[in-house]
Amino acid sequence: MPTPVNVAVVYYSSTGTVATIAKAMAEDAERAGAQVRLRRVAELAPQAAIDSNPAWAENARATADIPEVSPDDMVWADAVIFGTPTRFGNVTAQLKQFLDTLGGLWQAGQLADKVYSGFTSTATAHGGQESTLLALYNTIHHFGGILVTPGYTDPTKFVDGNPYGTSHVAGQGDIPVGEQTLTAARVQAERVVKFTRAIKAGLAAEN
Repeated sequence: MPTPVNVAVVYYSSTGTVATIAKAMAEDAERAGAQVRLRRVAELAPQAAIDSNPAWAENARATADIPEVSPDDMVWADAVIFGTPTRFGNVTAQLKQFLDTLGGLWQAGQLADKVYSGFTSTATAHGGQESTLLALYNTIHHFGGILVTPGYTDPTKFVDGNPYGTSHVAGQGDIPVGEQTLTAARVQAERVVKFTRAIKAGLAAEN
């Protein structure tokens, strides 16, 4: 019987691009045999700002039933896939706020030895995809986490071209998530589940 694997997909999305990828990533991880929790981080922006952008307001309504992430989800997970749009080449304040609440778990060693991966979206092709994921991954090094990125381990990765993680160019929100991005999400989710299962089984065998 395959080793059971718990995967948390934790994301922030304003206008819905990252939410779409997160849902696909969660479904792909489930198909790969994982138990999955899809979780969004809490919104920090004022309601007036959300209401001023129709796409942002619609995404807030459409994803209201997705539970907000809590530190307990991090404890439960064997692997965590983080998603965030770029903010000037870095992660969003909303995701960073959640990460900053994890100090207690970090001190207790409860974030170490888990698998981590990430995905992002930008307005343009050179709008910060790589720097955003690398910034996210700096945090994972502090956790003592195990990074599992897609690399160029599948022929489709030479099409989307991003070895750091799934990424999407969204324009001003007018470029929908398409097959190239969804394929990248599938490759990444399957790879995360595969290596999380192998690492968890190996650790169990050692103990």
